[in-house]
Amino acid sequence: MLNHDDNETLVRVGPGTPMGRLMRLHWIPFLRATDVERDGQPHRVRLLGEDLVAFRDSSGRVGLVDHACPHRGAPMVFGRNEDDGLRCVYHGWKFGVDGRCQEMPAEPANSPMCSRMKITAYPVRQRNGVLWAYMGPYPERAPPLPDVEWNLVPETQSAISIRIQECNWLQALEGEIDSAHAAILHGRVHKDGVINQWKQAQDLSPTFECVTHEAGVSIASRRNLDAERQYIRVNQFLMPFYTLVPPFSQYPDLNGHAWVPIDDENTLCLMFSYHPTQPFNEKTRALYKSGHNGRETGHASDASFEPRPVTDPFPKYWSKYNRGNAYQFSHELQKTYNSGLPGLWVQDAAAQSGVSAIYDRSKEHLGTSDTGIARTRRLLLDTARRLADEGKRPASADKPESLMLRAMSLTIPAGGDWNQLGGEFMKAKLGADFGYTP
Repeated sequence: MLNHDDNETLVRVGPGTPMGRLMRLHWIPFLRATDVERDGQPHRVRLLGEDLVAFRDSSGRVGLVDHACPHRGAPMVFGRNEDDGLRCVYHGWKFGVDGRCQEMPAEPANSPMCSRMKITAYPVRQRNGVLWAYMGPYPERAPPLPDVEWNLVPETQSAISIRIQECNWLQALEGEIDSAHAAILHGRVHKDGVINQWKQAQDLSPTFECVTHEAGVSIASRRNLDAERQYIRVNQFLMPFYTLVPPFSQYPDLNGHAWVPIDDENTLCLMFSYHPTQPFNEKTRALYKSGHNGRETGHASDASFEPRPVTDPFPKYWSKYNRGNAYQFSHELQKTYNSGLPGLWVQDAAAQSGVSAIYDRSKEHLGTSDTGIARTRRLLLDTARRLADEGKRPASADKPESLMLRAMSLTIPAGGDWNQLGGEFMKAKLGADFGYTP
């Protein structure tokens, strides 16, 4: 468990907070590139507690600026996106993607005010269909984009979805580095169904081992298959908010999330699935978009959203499965599925968010299956404190190659050293296949 002060340190992400400062050293993925159209409707954004709008100007450049006009606070989401700038509808002040004021129609033509005025603006880059923002100090010296394999493979090899979850970022992230829950939460009451055939469903009491590396933590679960073999699944936590999930034999893809803090109580969940060498299976992509027999998969389906007004942050990505309607829990459904919740990610979200947006972790009673969670929390706390006390930046901020890692699922001899036997398989190399059969 955590004490109250440590819990507060981990979940608070606003400007000036320890975790907020740590997050701001990194590039942050925050929208699909197609969400922001040239000369189109500005898109309301909130990241790390800051309210912003994203827009793509006439030349195709993307700006991320303060949501309020610096004149008298009118909403920039209503702005006219025209002629390479975003114009406030109140008095016509117009700003470029760099935040510099271009025009002030209601002021004298020779007013020096225009050249001095600047709206808060953050650099944005686009890569393989994803927009990234840098909100850290000295934007002119921003580090390179991180080498995360899911955003380096061609778009034809990946599937990406975005949704909002109503809890702090760490509660969401911890669910994905906890592989003890998978066959229980996601399983069926009876032994039929794909999930009940997973190898991890054959041993519900794995042992856990962790190895810390410069970019995060490798979290291995060791399960007995028989007297001579063990099944190893290695999930990865990568700084500051990434998780990687190993492939399954039935679905030989790599999966994971960027758990991006919107604010202290909401998380932007960017899920990625990809194959390192092959085009993504189109049947699987269609399944992600449409769900399966009215149930959700690991990705949010097109029908799972409940759009909000353009003045709300990320208005396209709020879910119809939420705390307010009990995530559409059904006791009748629970006669077949352990959780009674309609699909994989809904089950995770309900378990992680259902009690409160920020759970009081001082009330927890952690077990051996929580070894990876405890190690991840400690790494985050230590990293944030070293940054605050010594100014020491993590490798994940300045060494993009440190994030070139993969999760892994591997069968090894009983008692074998998974880190040694699978070390090469956990190194991501563009254009290289798994190197083993998942």
